[in-house]
Amino acid sequence: MYTSDTQIRVRYAETDQMGYVYHGNYAAYFEVARTEAFRQLGIRYKDLEADGVGMPVGEIRTRFRRPARYDDLLTVRLLLKQPAEGSRVLFEYEIYNEARELLTEGHTLMVFVSTSTGRPVPIPAEIQHKLAPYFSEDELTGPITPAAQKLPAEAPAAAAFIPSKPAKPTE
Repeated sequence: MYTSDTQIRVRYAETDQMGYVYHGNYAAYFEVARTEAFRQLGIRYKDLEADGVGMPVGEIRTRFRRPARYDDLLTVRLLLKQPAEGSRVLFEYEIYNEARELLTEGHTLMVFVSTSTGRPVPIPAEIQHKLAPYFSEDELTGPITPAAQKLPAEAPAAAAFIPSKPAKPTE
């Protein structure tokens, strides 16, 4: 299992009228944690994109237990509990405040796609290589783990990731 902690200070602009972090900001917090975890592993999104590989969100889930508030120092813990498989990787998240209270849990299912076609592609070998030391041999070569069986059977429709082309005018 791979884990990574990233700290984020809640800015005033991220809160709603009640003083709570607005729910839409959690997706951005998850993204920061993913980006920083990959950076710690020596993987840069910028390099993936230069190689023609994108990593859009295929699914996101957030469960709020307690509110985060303005000026809280949050620890966003990213967990990879199972190896990436096929064209998908499941990132799980836990967000804690300074008192180490669990505030939020969530996950994102990311899909590796070709930036030119929008179609799913296998996980790049570089990423598999850098994640491999965090998993046992059985996890890397064995059948799908029980947690992986909970994933959707199919990746999101590839059409959702195909760059849109302007419609041709009709005469």
